Amino acid sequence: MKPDTSTAMREIISEVRTTLPFTMPAAELCAGPCQGCAKKLLEYLDQEIEEWESRLEADEKPTLGEVSRFAKTCTRIHRAIAANGLIAADHISVP
Repeated sequence: MKPDTSTAMREIISEVRTTLPFTMPAAELCAGPCQGCAKKLLEYLDQEIEEWESRLEADEKPTLGEVSRFAKTCTRIHRAIAANGLIAADHISVP
């Protein structure tokens, strides 16, 4: 059975928080050639995650479209961070 949209969003957030290097120092993020600014991408995604976490805590239920868009954003940012050599290139598994 598939999870409801709130559970799916929480699962995506949890996986993204453990997969992407949010705590990596800026000096490491910005060392070497870049394909997209890893620092700015992570800052953007962190803001999006914090917004969704607060919305979920307020018992707001995301639509399927919102979950899908968020998952797609996370996947694209994951690819960009991997292209910069900061993480392994395997994909985030979206519920």
